[in-house]
Amino acid sequence: MNQRKYSVFLGNVGSCSDRYCGAYGRPYSIEELFQRAATVPHLTGVDLVLTPDLVDGFPTVRRMLDATGLNPVSLAVDHFAQAKWKQGSFSSPDPAIRRSAVDDTKRAMDLAAEIGCNLVTIWPGQDGYDYIFQADYEQERTWFADGIREACRHNREIRIALEYKAREPRNRCYLNNTAAAVLILEEIGEASCGAALDYGHVLLGYESPAEAVAILHKYGNRLFHVHINDNYRLWDDDMIAGSVHTLEYLEFFHWLRRTGYEGWMTIDQYPYREDGRDAVAESAEWLHALEGIMDHADSAEIDEVLKRKDAVAASRLMRRLLFRGETP
Repeated sequence: MNQRKYSVFLGNVGSCSDRYCGAYGRPYSIEELFQRAATVPHLTGVDLVLTPDLVDGFPTVRRMLDATGLNPVSLAVDHFAQAKWKQGSFSSPDPAIRRSAVDDTKRAMDLAAEIGCNLVTIWPGQDGYDYIFQADYEQERTWFADGIREACRHNREIRIALEYKAREPRNRCYLNNTAAAVLILEEIGEASCGAALDYGHVLLGYESPAEAVAILHKYGNRLFHVHINDNYRLWDDDMIAGSVHTLEYLEFFHWLRRTGYEGWMTIDQYPYREDGRDAVAESAEWLHALEGIMDHADSAEIDEVLKRKDAVAASRLMRRLLFRGETP
């Protein structure tokens, strides 16, 4: 049986805002969020977004990690939700802003070390452009790589995972797909720097989640972290895991196992209208059930089907996986 390591972004068990409503539920304190996360079945970790409020409340974070026994899985640096990042963080044309991006990352690495966390996640959502003739595509990528490289060298014991996404909040993001992530990681050239694969971001980019795992493994074994959710491929909906792309999840788990991924799977969803704790619990149950299916799967048989490249055999395999061999 595969070892399951499930986490959640702390705020996801609370109330989330969309473009039109600040929140459909009441606000929760840091203590309450930890208490809610601790009641989710199969969940043993939390990821934390270093918003100014969370940084100010970091003594409470330390206390609640001890009180709940939840593992600190990653610290995500806020390079996206502050006005200063409006023209990018590591790729900003303003050198003072680029310096701030690096310094904020180093501070996050120091905080991670303090709580026994070895991973910092960076989602450079503001690093990109919106209009034609707006950006210097080469120079800004160079600045980006230089800044990440400097941060890596601050403490190579703390790994940095770069999360990629096709668009939003910029119309076009520089770190926009799996191949772009591989290229920028090659330029950065630091073994402590890898990729954070968000299942929904891969879908949004019209990529195959399983193939993304394979690519990141083939070109440098660069998969450091996984974010879990679901969507209809039209937008980053951050829905309950497995609720839309159930079959693709099975192939995804097969390739995580085949490539030896031993990291965490962090639930990253935005239950706007649902109770946050209950929606996250449903994702955890889906993950547990889908991985249970793969626990009973014959990996050698799957690999044999892949070698044959036979679509009918692949369909037959999917039915057997879903129905545990009970259908002919």
